[in-house]
Amino acid sequence: MKKELRVRPIKNGTVIDHITAGQALNVLKILGITEYSNSVVSAAMNVQGKRGKKDIVKVEDRELKSEEVDKIALIAPYATINIIREYEVIEKHKVDLPENIKGVVKCANPNCITNTKEPISSNFKILKKKPVELRCIYCDFLISKDIAKHLL
Repeated sequence: MKKELRVRPIKNGTVIDHITAGQALNVLKILGITEYSNSVVSAAMNVQGKRGKKDIVKVEDRELKSEEVDKIALIAPYATINIIREYEVIEKHKVDLPENIKGVVKCANPNCITNTKEPISSNFKILKKKPVELRCIYCDFLISKDIAKHLL
């Protein structure tokens, strides 16, 4: 069977593959890419893959920071990060969440100390990685749904 390329290869940059279907726009938000950005981006949504539907994002001339990869892992725990140089994949790895994630997610509890005027960053323990489940270390509030809505 002939393989069809929907999006052209990139010379240099990052390809984020196996994004949870429907999350490509949230990945762009995490990366700070808006309609006003100068970034050259290709996004494919709801692409049929071997394991069902997925999204793919290609960002030219940019390699992701570890904090960005951690945020992506929260909404796309099966994503793969591919670093491209001169049209070749020079590095490929699956996203992985650390045990704790600090300053990335806003606690949904309005009474949490992180939602007051105190200069305290949010801090969550990762209880489950797939599907993602987080617990605030300050107030024990659990977040397991719509995590993209809670990203800082």
